[in-house]
Amino acid sequence: MTQGRPLLNRRLAGFGTTIFAEMSALAVRTGSINLGQGFPDTDGPEEIREAAVRALRDGRGNQYPPGPGVPELRTAIADHQQRRYGLTTDPDTEVLVTAGATEAIAAALLALLEPGDEVIAFEPFYDSYAACIAMAGGVRVPLTLRAPDFRPDLDALRDAITPRTRLLLLNSPHNPTGMVLTREELTAIAQLAVEHDLLVVTDEVYEHLVFEGEHIPLISLPGMRERTVSISSAGKTFSYTGWKVGWVVAAAPLVAAVRTAKQYLTYVSAGPFQYAVAEALRLPDTYFEDFRSDLRRKRDLLGEGLRAAGFEVHRPQGTYFITTDITPFGEKDAYAFCRALPERCGVVAIPNSVFYDDPDAGRSQVRFTFCKKDDVLHEAVGRLRRLAP
Repeated sequence: MTQGRPLLNRRLAGFGTTIFAEMSALAVRTGSINLGQGFPDTDGPEEIREAAVRALRDGRGNQYPPGPGVPELRTAIADHQQRRYGLTTDPDTEVLVTAGATEAIAAALLALLEPGDEVIAFEPFYDSYAACIAMAGGVRVPLTLRAPDFRPDLDALRDAITPRTRLLLLNSPHNPTGMVLTREELTAIAQLAVEHDLLVVTDEVYEHLVFEGEHIPLISLPGMRERTVSISSAGKTFSYTGWKVGWVVAAAPLVAAVRTAKQYLTYVSAGPFQYAVAEALRLPDTYFEDFRSDLRRKRDLLGEGLRAAGFEVHRPQGTYFITTDITPFGEKDAYAFCRALPERCGVVAIPNSVFYDDPDAGRSQVRFTFCKKDDVLHEAVGRLRRLAP
């Protein structure tokens, strides 16, 4: 305390250690298998790691890279958008490289929100969303996705829009539920955004991990180019989450606004890794197809094991994660369940209740990640079967 005042400002009151740090520390302390935090336990393509080593040795990026990102990466991102989605993007004015998608989201919200502006976001939401909205002085308005299919209620979305609504914060494929927005849903959302003159920030970091359906960038729909900040990153697609290379794609005025905030956050980051990610984005389509197929197989492996252990399993359409329900065990408190799970069977998971403003909406939901080696998943499934009635 200083002069009777709390040290932490009121906007961040209630934001303590993230659930991921808490549960990962619990995994280390108990020697448990960590199926909580979504990071792979194997590195990505060897040629991409070697590209980073080559950049380091050649002295590329060892000093400050350009503020918007190295030209090679910005061009590769623009080419990726064209090749995958038919989007024409100017790499010089419509692409911004960031320290992962998390910084991109923070910079976008800090740049685009005034205090008191309302932000509608899917609930459960990734934990950084709430903190970033709070830091920007915004007011979050949750649109709850409900089990078993977690589809957005578009009538409820329309009703949630008020004269104070400034921005929609969308995540598809959606973490933690694995829901993937359909073209019809995206079209309806785009029409609402145009009708009410809303900005939209889209978190698309799992764009290459869609197992059912397809990923359609909202920015590609009519009327959305000038109002959408499209965000993605390399970590989830190439299994180098520690490199923290993300990006923003948007119309030039939006990129300029986000860059204004971003330059006072990290300024620049990950210089040599930017050159490696530029090469990664140019990998052949077979890489992306094989990567998706392998993760789909892992999803099914873990999903079947969770069902055999007694969980109600909500099959995800995308991402790294499976949401389950613990009600079949006669339990309702996911947080207490996850705290006790390492002692019961040596596995760590994440309680979805922490991702809701209304904890009752997800009180009995537990999230597991399947981006792990097969032998780790088999061992985890064997341990979880100890829970079976």
